Amino acid sequence: MGKWRNGGGTLTVGTGAGTQEVPLRIAASYRARMRGLLGVEGVDGALLITPCGSVHTFRMRFTIDVAYLDRKFNVLAVRTMKPGRLGLPRLRARHVVESEAGAMEKWGLRPGARVQVTATTR
Repeated sequence: MGKWRNGGGTLTVGTGAGTQEVPLRIAASYRARMRGLLGVEGVDGALLITPCGSVHTFRMRFTIDVAYLDRKFNVLAVRTMKPGRLGLPRLRARHVVESEAGAMEKWGLRPGARVQVTATTR
């Protein structure tokens, strides 16, 4: 996908019978990327922040899982971050997916996996 826009979509994790489809919110503008999950009590599904190479959890209200993705949507790393933390930048990361803590393990999202992002058209 060339130009990303704020909006919704679907994150597809896995292939074949083990496929999980997760509702996704896309944050592509400067303002949406800076806001991220700040000020919310939880997240239904996941948030894709693009472009993004690192995140922080300052002023957040809950623990999150963070997956760093490269340009081809390969998972580089998955971390769990408590509120008030600063994540290390990932040099090859182009996108970041955030969700509530424990969700990515349930989805089977781990380093080396490949995900697919489908944006909903308006």
